[in-house]
Amino acid sequence: MSARSIKPHEVVERALELSRTDGCVVIADEQSTANLRWAGNALTTNGVTRGRTLTVIATVDGKEGTATGVVSRAAVTVDELESLVRAAEAAARGAGPAEDAQPLVTGVAQSPEFTEAPAETSSAVFADFAPALGEAFARARAGGRELYGFANHELVSTYLGTSTGLRLRHDQPNGTLELNAKSPDRTRSAWAGRSTRDFKDVDPASLDAELAVRLGWAERRIELPAGRYETLLPPTAVADLMIYQMWSASGRDATEGRTVFSKPGGGTRLGEKLSDLPLTLRSNPYEAGLESAPFVIAHSSGGDQSVFDNGLPVRPTEWIAGGELKHLTTTRHSAALTGLPAAPGADNLILDGGADRSLEEMVASTTRGLLLTCLWYIREVDPATLLLTGLTRDGVYLVEDGEVVGEVNNFRFNESPVGLLGRATEAGRTEKTLPREWSDWFTRAAMPALRVPDFNMSSVSQGV
Repeated sequence: MSARSIKPHEVVERALELSRTDGCVVIADEQSTANLRWAGNALTTNGVTRGRTLTVIATVDGKEGTATGVVSRAAVTVDELESLVRAAEAAARGAGPAEDAQPLVTGVAQSPEFTEAPAETSSAVFADFAPALGEAFARARAGGRELYGFANHELVSTYLGTSTGLRLRHDQPNGTLELNAKSPDRTRSAWAGRSTRDFKDVDPASLDAELAVRLGWAERRIELPAGRYETLLPPTAVADLMIYQMWSASGRDATEGRTVFSKPGGGTRLGEKLSDLPLTLRSNPYEAGLESAPFVIAHSSGGDQSVFDNGLPVRPTEWIAGGELKHLTTTRHSAALTGLPAAPGADNLILDGGADRSLEEMVASTTRGLLLTCLWYIREVDPATLLLTGLTRDGVYLVEDGEVVGEVNNFRFNESPVGLLGRATEAGRTEKTLPREWSDWFTRAAMPALRVPDFNMSSVSQGV
């Protein structure tokens, strides 16, 4: 009998009943995906997949501390449940004390829908989107351009049960749309992406129209040298930079002097002004359209994530408020070590500068500068300053006297997100966006465009 023939909550309960250690956490993830792919103005593939992954976390108390064993397996049958639990227990007994050990989260919290069937996606999620995409193909074909890309929708129902009584569930939809338009000779390319929960708020026609304009801009080619340029970063590029900054905002690492958020001489930069703009960077699991799990779901420990925190409530948190650094991410363990409040990260990120100007309006007020499309191949150079390097992609445009006058060559950049916040002179309207680089790991973001007077284009790149 497969585990999918019994309900997920029953799998969780059976695994907990089989547990013989001091503590146990069981996480069942029910995943379904639907996707479309297209090339040259025609659909190429589509498909639907389903699966279940079961994670068992066993804890064993000893004289020197509490040890953990974590084992995850896919497609576990009912008959294999006991061997999975025993494997986690054996791993715990063979491990040394866990550094992040804390009592498992307690309480009587139970999601009302814990015993209900998992939510599932299907090809029906594209019922309105697919015909609209077909119409966009026709317009693109008539306009002499070719569309490539993919649409992916995933729905994960997570069931979390613990030996301390928690029974929690979260359904997480996640949709991404990426669209490339190319000239028939492949010399010009433009990209647009969107994040969505249900594909009801994405319009292929408007994306195609946006890409057509960008391909038109690229008909004139202008070569520019490396250097520092006034640059307009669109929301997708800002998201990629802010997400990396968030991943680097460990309270423990900052306290121990290892990051850009460490204060010279000891301590952290909490309370320091990072930007003269009234920027607020925050996470909120209840943010409309960007909803994420309101409790910790940790399949492993590492960085500022701990399996002992499974089920811990995730609350709205302002990481930066009015330009001032307010919080760094911590587990209960790292919070106790550093004296900082416990602040688990949420699976969304919002940057707001309180402004309402669109990117188009920001372009119109630019005397001379660069307009980016997106960033990719972002890598860390120096953790002490959070210096990142990467490439521009799919269109860098020169703006003169409020108008785009042509496409320029791509660049390699060297910049720190923290440094950019300090030097940015304008933030535009905050809007939902899809980060290009990190879309496989993080999609729920809302960002403004940023104007940076001296963005460092360190060298010319031959990338497209």
